[in-house]
Amino acid sequence: MGFLILAIGLVLCVEGLVLALAPARLEEVLRAFAELPQARRRMIGLTALAFGVVLVALARRGLGV
Repeated sequence: MGFLILAIGLVLCVEGLVLALAPARLEEVLRAFAELPQARRRMIGLTALAFGVVLVALARRGLGV
């Protein structure tokens, strides 16, 4: 349970930094993202999911992450 809370906290920190440091740039990125075809957005999401699972697995094993 503590690991899940840590993961959520880290995500919120990163997202908060983006919103605090570059809100205008974030709006541009979101507009560009909205213009992508749905299939491309889905592939980006699945790739991010897979990368996240790999990072979590590495962190759980203690391999330098």
